[in-house]
Amino acid sequence: EMIRAGAPEKAAWGVALGLTVTLVWLYIEILRLLSYLQNE
Repeated sequence: EMIRAGAPEKAAWGVALGLTVTLVWLYIEILRLLSYLQNE
């Protein structure tokens, strides 16, 4: 409870940023995989 009351916005921002980076990385990896499979 104290942690949540201390910096909820910073924590939420960090989680959102991490999720966004992960999604972008996954998207790029999938595109690379698809292009690799198409070239075969």
